[in-house]
Amino acid sequence: MSNELQEELNIFKEMVVRFIENEVAPQYEEWEKNKIIPKSFYQKMGNEGLLCCDLPEEYGGFGVPVDFNFLVVEELAKAGFFSLSANVIVHADIAAHYILNIGTEEQKKKYLPKMVTGEWIGAICMTEPGAGSDLQAMKTYAKKTDDGWNISGSKTFISNGQNASIYIVAAKTNLEVSGSKGTTLFLVDGDKEGFQRGQNLHKLGQHASDTSELFFDNVNVTQADMLGNLDEGFLGLMHELPRERLACAVAGVGHAQGALNLALDYIKERQAFGAPIARIQDIRQKIAEMATEVELHSIMIEKYTELLVQRKLSADQAAMAKYSCTEMEGKVIDMALQMFGGYGYMTEYPISRFYVDARVQRIYGGTSEIMKEIIGKGVIGRI
Repeated sequence: MSNELQEELNIFKEMVVRFIENEVAPQYEEWEKNKIIPKSFYQKMGNEGLLCCDLPEEYGGFGVPVDFNFLVVEELAKAGFFSLSANVIVHADIAAHYILNIGTEEQKKKYLPKMVTGEWIGAICMTEPGAGSDLQAMKTYAKKTDDGWNISGSKTFISNGQNASIYIVAAKTNLEVSGSKGTTLFLVDGDKEGFQRGQNLHKLGQHASDTSELFFDNVNVTQADMLGNLDEGFLGLMHELPRERLACAVAGVGHAQGALNLALDYIKERQAFGAPIARIQDIRQKIAEMATEVELHSIMIEKYTELLVQRKLSADQAAMAKYSCTEMEGKVIDMALQMFGGYGYMTEYPISRFYVDARVQRIYGGTSEIMKEIIGKGVIGRI
């Protein structure tokens, strides 16, 4: 990373941290209780230039490197506001880039400027009740009509499911071939007839992140709503998954760093046997483990972000990042909570939210088990 880019990121980071302290922190508890972040808040983020930073200027973005996007995600996670961090990833690092990279010029001009301002929120709809990580097993089907397509089926665990205005929907369009060859992506506006948002799902953690079931009952879309080429949706998914998984890894490292910061503050204050518990050898050794893990994975993220910018990040490298960083996140946060003793189990202590928010990181975006399968195949294939 050049010195000039680092200086720009440092200035941007100061702005992001101030925004989090002034605009997110005072309201976050209320969002967690309501189990949703107000749609208007995304417009506030857009007004501050915190959404889709790396989109080209012609579509409303700033044309800056992806590092700026990742910095927003990382700082939100570090501060413990993981619901917002996760939702921003889906909107700015996943949905917007599907449209940017495989959309038509008309689609880019229609959707991207409003996604930059936060007026429209994006969601990606892949997972189904009977098909989790196995995307080829999806049953949502799009039937050809005279003027377009007719979509029927359901999706679940969809982040931004309640708030989104534009949904990228994966549906089978050719039942005669495998899912990898007969799946197409469609852009479905949230006000389409036949489209229905189900309940906002009740989760173990990330309560403010709206996660929903979605239903498609003969939803009509036109040819202009097709995202990418017919029957090549799976290729689009595979092309965009490395960025998605790296973004999850970035959030994981930020989250782990935030938990480490909480633990460091606590062990310096907490007294046991007449002295701060930071003086206990076992505590210091655990801190050493945690800090080393965070440092190593931060270096990994920096390298892989450079590869992403150069379009050289491979599928198995992205899987390595997602697998290793999120597993590390869970380990470090668990160790941090342990240092709080019984207080760590109390919800009034932020570390408890870190703990429950982190758990799903090893599930969505591809489970750790699926990541290891991808890594194994990739490594063996290079031998």
